[in-house]
Amino acid sequence: MTFSIVACDPETDAVGVAVQSKFVGVGAVVPFASADAGAIATQSFANVAYGPDGLDLLRDGYSADEVIERLTADDEDAPQRQVGIVGQDGSVAAFTGEECFDHASDRQGEHYTVQGNILENRETVDAMADTFKATDGGLPEKLIAALHAGNEAGGDQRGEQSAALYVAKPEGGYDGGNDRWIDVRVDDHEHPIDELERVFRVYDVTLLEREDPEQYRELDGETAEAVEEALADLGFYDGTPSGDFGDEAREALEAFRGMNNFENHDLDALEDALARGWDDADGDGEEKLVNAIWHGLSRLDRQ
Repeated sequence: MTFSIVACDPETDAVGVAVQSKFVGVGAVVPFASADAGAIATQSFANVAYGPDGLDLLRDGYSADEVIERLTADDEDAPQRQVGIVGQDGSVAAFTGEECFDHASDRQGEHYTVQGNILENRETVDAMADTFKATDGGLPEKLIAALHAGNEAGGDQRGEQSAALYVAKPEGGYDGGNDRWIDVRVDDHEHPIDELERVFRVYDVTLLEREDPEQYRELDGETAEAVEEALADLGFYDGTPSGDFGDEAREALEAFRGMNNFENHDLDALEDALARGWDDADGDGEEKLVNAIWHGLSRLDRQ
C-alpha cells in the first residue's frame, strides 16, 4: 500500500527517495540513501534489511540489478517484496514480487525508478515517472511533484496517511557534518503529501543554502505594506504599515528571521525574496511570509 520514487541528480551527486503510504510513519521503513552509494526504497511486505545491506553492496561496486539479485536470492519472502534502487554509478533497477497485492508494478528511466503496490491503477506509476521527467527544478522538487502526480492519478487504494522525503548529498547535512541533506517526514496526516511539501519549504528556507542573488530588490509599495501588516500581526512590528519599508520594518524582519532560525539568509536576501515571492505565495501571516521567502529564493541555485 505504498508508492515511491527513487532518483539521483548527477549534477549535484544527490540521491533520494520520496514515498507515500496508507501506513503510519512510512519514513521509518521505506527510504534509505547514502551519498557514497545510492538510494533504496523497500516496501510491500518490506524487508528493512534491504536498505543497509543494499547500500553496502552498492559501495562494493555492484550495480542496482546485481544488488536486487543478491538481496532477493536467499529471501524466502521475496515474492511479497518490492524494492527500487538507484546507484550513485547511475544504475537503476526495481523488483516487484509476484505475490504483491494488485495493482503492483514499477517503471524505470534515466536516473529514476518508480514502484507501487495496492494501487488504484497503473496510471499512478506512469504519472509519477512522466512528472518527474517533465518537472524543472532541483531533485527535491521533482520528487515531491512525482508524489503529487501519483496521488492525483489514483494513488493508494486504501488512502493516505504518511509521506517522507529523504535525500543524501556529499557534506549536505547540517554544517556539512554528514550527508543527510533533506530528511523530512509526515507520520500521520489526512493529506500527507501536501503537509510534506509545506514542511519541506520550511526546512528548505531554514537549513539549505542558496547562491547569493546578483541584484537585490527592496520592499516598497503595496508589497511592503502587506509584509509590514503580517509582521505586525505576529507581534514583530509596532509601526504603521505603509509603502515605505524603513529601518523599523527591517528591524522587525530581522527579529522574524532570528525567531525562525533563517540564519542561512541575511536580511537583504530575505527582503529580496519577499519582494520577488510575495505575489506567488499562498496562506496568511507566518505561512504567507515563509512561502513568499521560499518562492523568492527558489530562482537561486542551492549550494
